[in-house]
Amino acid sequence: MKKTALMALLALVLAAPAAFADRGPFGLGIILGEPTGISAKLWLGDAHAIDAAFAWSFADEGSLYVHGNYLFHLHDLISVNTGRLPVYFGIGGKVNLRDDPQVSVRIPIGLNYLFDSVPLDAFLELAPGIGLFPSTKADFGAGIGIRYYFGGSGAL
Repeated sequence: MKKTALMALLALVLAAPAAFADRGPFGLGIILGEPTGISAKLWLGDAHAIDAAFAWSFADEGSLYVHGNYLFHLHDLISVNTGRLPVYFGIGGKVNLRDDPQVSVRIPIGLNYLFDSVPLDAFLELAPGIGLFPSTKADFGAGIGIRYYFGGSGAL
């Protein structure tokens, strides 16, 4: 009985790295900066993804904040020894839910490090944009974050 339990434990330990490396297409984590809150990403393929944040904006008087983007990733621009470091850019929108709600277009540009051995990514993003409602004005956001990817056999 002890030998069987030891063999089962050894098999689990040896299989654990493979399970962690099997990244699913949906990731959930945090973003810190402007905004700060929850970040989600869904890979649609190797180069395409959508991401969103449900967060708090510290700009002006502070407000609840939601954004969504369509992203395109360039995997071959930056070479790293382990993992991958695609550059990405995209287009999306955001809403600041305050007394006077603000709607903006955003153009995120960033770096997204994809770890090899664990189902995590880390990102750094700049997001210039333009406010559309209630007035037209320049808009800017930036953040860093990390996400954990659920499931396996995803696009990545």
